Amino acid sequence: MDEGGTVSRLRGADATASTGGRESAGAELAAAAVALPEATGELERGRRRGPGSLGPVALVVAGGLSVQFGAAVAVLLMPRAGALGVVTLRLVLAAVVLLLVCRPRLRGHSRANWGTVIAFGAAMAGMNMLFYQAADRIPLGAAVTLEVLGPLALSVIVSRRLINLLWAGLALGGVVLLGGGGFDRLDPVGAAFALGAGAMWAAYIVFSARTGRRFPQADGLALAMAVGAVLSLPFGIAEAGGKLLVPSTIGLGLLVALMSSVLPYTLELLALRRLPAPTFAVLISLEPAIAATAGFLVLHQALSAADALAIALVVAASMGAVRTQVGAGSRTA
Repeated sequence: MDEGGTVSRLRGADATASTGGRESAGAELAAAAVALPEATGELERGRRRGPGSLGPVALVVAGGLSVQFGAAVAVLLMPRAGALGVVTLRLVLAAVVLLLVCRPRLRGHSRANWGTVIAFGAAMAGMNMLFYQAADRIPLGAAVTLEVLGPLALSVIVSRRLINLLWAGLALGGVVLLGGGGFDRLDPVGAAFALGAGAMWAAYIVFSARTGRRFPQADGLALAMAVGAVLSLPFGIAEAGGKLLVPSTIGLGLLVALMSSVLPYTLELLALRRLPAPTFAVLISLEPAIAATAGFLVLHQALSAADALAIALVVAASMGAVRTQVGAGSRTA
């Protein structure tokens, strides 16, 4: 959410189908990591794996905590490097880690494949830059809540089921409540950045899935991360300049990259070897609440009762959309 994720984002046998989640390289992980089921078929494959246990559930929750607390650390880093500088540090360092681990093949890909991975990387960079700009202006919980509307809208559009209009309405009610009826309690620029990040998240989902179908294992993710890093680099240099080279800043940036990318991807990969993807998707729908908790504990961003209710409404809408689409897939399978 940031950043608002997002996952077999490293390597392994489970990472061979497609990506569809926040910086993910595995089919089911991807579908779940976006907090909403953008690909019912992928979710159904996860569903047929059987019930999960407390162990993988704990891994998913730990991954969500890592992502959102990583975002909180990123907010603490912003006074040093600026929002765009932090994005550049995260993407560049995460790209280095993924390229070293995955060692993707550069030759033998068609022009269409490269076009897809470039679009994926551009969506990734746009999503992160917009989200971090939002997190620099509004509370973290509010930013993630607004951002998740992008995947929610995509889920409603793709499913074409009337009941999902109910979930969309519930989410809209939460957003109106979050904004105090007119966003007079939130920085309107920050809210706009968060909504823009949500739109880019929806685009990210589409190109993530396509990339996963065209590239083996996590190769597409590693290449897309490198593309995103290159695209974000001019913005980060323009905003932070030489501050990006300060050792302590690089160290915190590496911590953000590990917490928001590498660690959660690994935990989620391990979890989805034993946990059905639909269950995973519902758990990931809790990210706005986790983000609000991280904002409170790390950044001392207090939530009012209205804010907490608003976030709860959006979480409920996300879970409802997940379960509705999964149920529809099972009836048509």
